[in-house]
Amino acid sequence: MRYETPAPPAEVGKTDGLAYTLWLPEGDPWAGVVIIHGAGSSKESHHDFARAARSAGLAAVCFDQRGHGESEGAMDGRVLDDVATVAALLGDLPLAVRGSSMGGYLAIVASERLRARAAVAICPASADGLARGLRNREFEFRADVDSLAAFLAEHPLDVAGLDTPLLLLHAEGDERVPVAHSRELARLAPRAELVVVPGGHHRSVQHDAELQGHALRWLRRVI
Repeated sequence: MRYETPAPPAEVGKTDGLAYTLWLPEGDPWAGVVIIHGAGSSKESHHDFARAARSAGLAAVCFDQRGHGESEGAMDGRVLDDVATVAALLGDLPLAVRGSSMGGYLAIVASERLRARAAVAICPASADGLARGLRNREFEFRADVDSLAAFLAEHPLDVAGLDTPLLLLHAEGDERVPVAHSRELARLAPRAELVVVPGGHHRSVQHDAELQGHALRWLRRVI
């Protein structure tokens, strides 16, 4: 059986010390999506979704958060500035943001700053859970603990006033972030859709091709 190597990203580089990969469709993209990885992960872990987004006509950008992968410096209170810096690589396209776990938390928090048309949050962590993990040294990435903890304290997931359409995807068997957290976010957010998948685990949803397709169709609908 013959397999073709997937096309590489259109661009690989750094901006303000943040390593990124940029994915562009063959024609004009109808929107752009910023893809945010979780704690201890990297941009490469989400290249499968970037390829799917490109095939669906979206431009996509993945990046290593500070303290991760090839990016410079420690993760700190600049996280929203970093997301905005990377989002600028997509130009003036209508924006969406998609993240998993810690990235899901940041996708929701960053949506207002980016004026995003939509946010997809997969098994999103809570600010309290992330702060607890920092204090207990549960994370392997490099962090300025005081600066990042202050950011988390200032940015709880207060979704009651969130105007951005929000798609929440969560595995019922998630051993890290209880599915009850997404259920509560969906109850509070005025424009939320929740998909709960039976079984699974903390990382299973983000790489599920069917759910990636659902997210891309949802983005097309709401954008």
